[in-house]
Amino acid sequence: MKEGIHPKYKEAKVICACGETFATRSTVSEIRVDICSRCHPFFTGKQKIVDSEADLEKFKRKYEKKKKEG
Repeated sequence: MKEGIHPKYKEAKVICACGETFATRSTVSEIRVDICSRCHPFFTGKQKIVDSEADLEKFKRKYEKKKKEG
């Protein structure tokens, strides 16, 4: 390995939107994330309700259009 070309890794604090914090190593001192293992549905077993009604209505309109055409 060449000397002086590699970044300096230091302890970094990871902060999740849910409030969980933990330490890791990185080139930056603080990392902010939206989701972590404490609040992710895969790890918690709880699924969050997502308001997708607008997406559903958009899909239905598109499907109806296709159905009328062919």
